[in-house]
Amino acid sequence: MVERYFQAKADIVPDIAPLRGRRGELAELEALVSRARGGRSEALVVSGEAGVGKTALLDHITARAAAHVRTERIVASQSEMELAYAGLQQLCGHMMGSAVRLPAPQQEAIEVAFGLRSAAAPSPFLVGLALLGLLTEAAEEQALLCVVDDAQWLDQASARALAFAARRLDAEGVALVLAMRQADPVFAGLPHMVVEGLGHEDACELLRLAVPGGLDRRVRDQLIAEARGNPLALRELPRALNPAQIAGGFTLTGSLPLESRIEQSLVVQLAPLPAPARLLLLLAAAEPTGDPGLLWRASAVLGLGPEAFDAAKAAEAFVVGTRVGFRHPLVRSAVYRAASPGDRRRVHAALADVTSAEHDPDRRAWHRASATLQPDEEVAADLEKSAVRARTRGGAAAAGAFLERAAELTPSPFRRGQRLIAAAEAKHDAGASDAALRLLESARALPLTALQEALVVRLCARAGYALRRDRSGAQHLLDAARGLEGLDPVLARDTYIEALAAATYGGRLGDAEQVAAVAHAILGATPAADETDRARDLILRGQALLATEGQTAALPTLRRAQRAFLEQAPDFLELHWMWFASRAAQDLWDPAGLRALADRQVELARAEGVVTVLPIALSLLMLVQMTDGDLDGAEASCDEIDAIKEVTGNPLPPYGRLLLAAYRGQADEAERLAERIRADGLARGEGYALSAANFSEAVLYNGLGRFAEAVDRGRRELPYTRELNLAMRTLVELVEAATHTGEHALAEQALEQLARVTRPVGTSYALAVLAMAEAQLRAGDEAENLYLDAIARFEHERIPIWVGRCRLLYGEALNRQGRSAEAREQLRTAHKVLTACGVNGFAQRAADELRDCGETLRVHARGSAARLTEQELNVARLAREGLTNREIGARLFISAHTVEYHLRKVFVKLGIKRRTDLKPALAGLTSSASSA
Repeated sequence: MVERYFQAKADIVPDIAPLRGRRGELAELEALVSRARGGRSEALVVSGEAGVGKTALLDHITARAAAHVRTERIVASQSEMELAYAGLQQLCGHMMGSAVRLPAPQQEAIEVAFGLRSAAAPSPFLVGLALLGLLTEAAEEQALLCVVDDAQWLDQASARALAFAARRLDAEGVALVLAMRQADPVFAGLPHMVVEGLGHEDACELLRLAVPGGLDRRVRDQLIAEARGNPLALRELPRALNPAQIAGGFTLTGSLPLESRIEQSLVVQLAPLPAPARLLLLLAAAEPTGDPGLLWRASAVLGLGPEAFDAAKAAEAFVVGTRVGFRHPLVRSAVYRAASPGDRRRVHAALADVTSAEHDPDRRAWHRASATLQPDEEVAADLEKSAVRARTRGGAAAAGAFLERAAELTPSPFRRGQRLIAAAEAKHDAGASDAALRLLESARALPLTALQEALVVRLCARAGYALRRDRSGAQHLLDAARGLEGLDPVLARDTYIEALAAATYGGRLGDAEQVAAVAHAILGATPAADETDRARDLILRGQALLATEGQTAALPTLRRAQRAFLEQAPDFLELHWMWFASRAAQDLWDPAGLRALADRQVELARAEGVVTVLPIALSLLMLVQMTDGDLDGAEASCDEIDAIKEVTGNPLPPYGRLLLAAYRGQADEAERLAERIRADGLARGEGYALSAANFSEAVLYNGLGRFAEAVDRGRRELPYTRELNLAMRTLVELVEAATHTGEHALAEQALEQLARVTRPVGTSYALAVLAMAEAQLRAGDEAENLYLDAIARFEHERIPIWVGRCRLLYGEALNRQGRSAEAREQLRTAHKVLTACGVNGFAQRAADELRDCGETLRVHARGSAARLTEQELNVARLAREGLTNREIGARLFISAHTVEYHLRKVFVKLGIKRRTDLKPALAGLTSSASSA
């Protein structure tokens, strides 16, 4: 009987009532759809209090658009917030036939996320990119309108994927509307429309239609005032009034929030329904998928017949179509909140009984948990299995929720502690470190094993450092690592390397004794270098030796570590920490090792979809590209880093942009970024940021010939060359600047410290840098031989920027000696090399020196009158590097359609017709938006 009821009603569609006072909102929504029909894409967040009319607007625009565009619409449900990708799966269900046309990694990612295949947990950003691809494919033949109502109830994974896609929409013909009560921070930055209450005249008319018999004027005015123009309140509140109240004896419960008063009114209206009908409504409220078959089977379990459905439909609470729902989302929440705890457990138990354990085990486990009051190990174990599946699908937040509920239902204190720790780890991995700390506090009150206690200490240290990133982080991580020794050596070493990273990046703003303490602890906890071939062990020990005994002692171990990272197939953690090996390559003046490690890390991070690692890997690749004189390629890497930062919120400071601006000679941009990076580094206690700012500005000012300012920046790094890396490289700039300002004692001091960090290494690159620096402080044949030796080494190592800079210095020295003809030869070559690299400041310095030698060079102005937008420039740079539209889309997290759209505009603005014309056309071109 009930099944036939659904079959008979399946095609009923609710009427769309005329809307009063919404002309502006409707015009904005209709314009959004119109732009999609014209091939443009856009997302819109629609926010407003419950009942203000968001759903009515969505009803209206969906009905109006259905004749012209394809529409997909869902209503998110609070009860599904803990199921990873539940909302996205509902939205994309009819689009999945197009998944076969996605790139293989994206197809796999979204199919794993939806539980359609088994594989490693997908990157959430690959899922987001797959969603963008699905939307693009769905709009291929006809524009697409996607509507998500009650988006505040989306599960976290779905919300992030939708926000990701929404920010990348551009030229696909997709309109995406997300309605929610308050704009969620995850959707920050998207176009936003706030729906407010109706004006007085429209409110009066709506109230007149809601109460045809008329209202006492005082009651009418009070209702309008209390409702604040909220249409649902104006329609629903009067329905709860009895005749005496309508006649003038009515007082509202003004102390309650409006949403609560609306819900209270809805509950009052539904109270006269027979008990079976109310139970049916509660069943529907607890079952968010709207599957008629599921509701029919569950109602049979509860003994509910067709009369219950008829009564609910007659009360205008039910909407029955291809899915079962409510006439307004607030009806669902009102019904569920008003129900007794016992009735809620009854309906969840019925839903658990009829939900397939094979095809939908996670919803079944969640319903069983909602139906359970007392601890129950069987239910808790099912939730734990669901957490494992959620992890596999990439839903760390969902895994945390399942495990937290499993812990609540676990009878054994030991098992409860185990599950609380696992829940805390999942919460931390999902970015909810504060929630992780709360769960760990609960775990501390339970009987724990020694290993569990050590895991709690480790998680507290990691979560605390993630939240605060303060100077205490390294010490807490060190304590945690020591606690894990003898219990879990592998985890102990991974914690040691986190402690060392925290201490190292603190640098001068941290605690030098702490760095030493971490390093000594590592040396005591790791096998000697001749006892292991494992990459992670070697790099950990090598970095510890570097911190305690210096380069000479660390060199053999670090070189073995580099080889191991290149030769061994890394696991996830080794990929995560490969940047330490790359940092060692920089400290050991090993450009070939840095090239190989950066290329490998970028390749692996892309292949595995590890977007958390990719920005660091790309920043290392960018350094390689700058070393190779490929500033255009480095700029493209910066574009990709910025794209990842935009969609992930990665806090990596713009070190690459700063150094690029310095080499380009862009003083305003470099100084702005340096000031920002210094302030950020001081606030976070990260000394590396100060090195980055000082080094980059020293490069900038040397290029511009502002040597006194370069001396000021370089002098700041003198006390910190023990930190190596950028502090060590600043010595090269200081020697050059101090020599030009006549501060020879300072230049000799810098040279002496440079010798200490280059001679022990002994690589050709290190010796070339040292020779170039020493040549500036020597005279005659000694200086000349040093310059020629440095130039030969730089050329052999394929480091064109330093070839150009060394020839510039040599030419300047020759000119000072009156050897103009020889000077011109060196300066012409320097100018040619530096110009080809795009190192504009130093190239101009060479041109100026040539003029002093009696030769005038025509310096071509870089750039073009055409101004590209930031996105157009990003696309053009990658196209210049030879990437296809699909590859560019994958790098910048946009669709291939958007790439094609932007390239057409680039060609028009630059007056070119082919991709091969991009390289000369883009020389020195800047975007119209400043880089972050």
